[in-house]
Amino acid sequence: MTDVQGHHDRRFDNVRAAFEQNVASGEELGASLVLDIDGDVAIDLWGGYRDPARTTPWDEHTITNVWSTTKTVTSLAALILVDRGDLTLTAPVAEYWPEFAANGKRDVEIRHLLSHTSGVAALDQPAVVEDLYDWENSTARLAAQAPWWEPGTASGYHVTNFGHLIGEVVRRVTGKTLKRFVAEEITGPLGADFQIGAAERDWGRIADVVPPPPAQIDFAALGADNLMVRALTGPAVDANVANTPAWRRAEIGAVNGHGNARSVARVLSVIARGGSVDGVRLLGQDTIDLIFTEQANGVDLGLGIPLRWGVGYGLPRQDTIPWIPDGRICFWGGWGGSMIIMDVERRMTISYVMNKMAPGIIGSDRSATYVTAVYEALRRAA
Repeated sequence: MTDVQGHHDRRFDNVRAAFEQNVASGEELGASLVLDIDGDVAIDLWGGYRDPARTTPWDEHTITNVWSTTKTVTSLAALILVDRGDLTLTAPVAEYWPEFAANGKRDVEIRHLLSHTSGVAALDQPAVVEDLYDWENSTARLAAQAPWWEPGTASGYHVTNFGHLIGEVVRRVTGKTLKRFVAEEITGPLGADFQIGAAERDWGRIADVVPPPPAQIDFAALGADNLMVRALTGPAVDANVANTPAWRRAEIGAVNGHGNARSVARVLSVIARGGSVDGVRLLGQDTIDLIFTEQANGVDLGLGIPLRWGVGYGLPRQDTIPWIPDGRICFWGGWGGSMIIMDVERRMTISYVMNKMAPGIIGSDRSATYVTAVYEALRRAA
């Protein structure tokens, strides 16, 4: 058995114990966990293995595909442009991307993209994963589509196309691809080991993802016109595709970011820490406040569960994710259980990344265990 490595503040012995137990039992294959409290890294743990054969340890430089945790970085890119005055949340998308006005989308606003309320939740059929690799073609298709519901009236999770929508706006505004913008304007200045896609030089330290058990969704019974079916099959994604060269070379700002808990926490702690990290300022407080402006609250048409959306991030709903407390907290996570939580009141960021995917849509039993243990420790210490 590989040992759990890293450090933790003794206040969080219970968190380390839970992490060690999951690694030892095999519930985790390989994983990393970070807690940042106003710049004090109180937990920075990693352990387990990169591979199912358990031959290569997960070390502190291991990265993996983090699925929809990628969206939290993509949203940050858009908010940076809002903060600079280069992007207006209530402006029509077509103001920056004129082709997007087609087919009834003239009044879709930037905030609708960021809150999954645009009505453009995925590619229309036919759609295959390879379509996501072709930026020009896929963004042209999205611009030409009609919305699936009246924009702004409900959320419908933009599963695989979120990064194409936001990324094309970023490109139109800055002249930079999303991947380049993230590298030059976010991860580079912060020194964060996170990237959209993965450079070939880094493939040797990537932990392949291990798919979760098959989802128990009967698409045939729901029918091809069901909005959840359309969202989840436009295109459908087999988790194994994340381990392929084509996926790693692509720019899919919804789902193919690569990093670990340390790098994701480094980036997103910008929100919890008031917009600056170690002298690098990315956001002002007014922009951070915009995140908490509720945009949708109800059953998400794409995922079929109650969700509450702010601008770019989920907001707490106790009936859906009871282990994330109420308050000025924003969050999101990735397929299989990765999670990033920004608690603005406590100036605290919790980041969890793993390679063995768990069942479920948002979070997992493991992420719930770690987050619950963090808040329990804080209550005891208060």
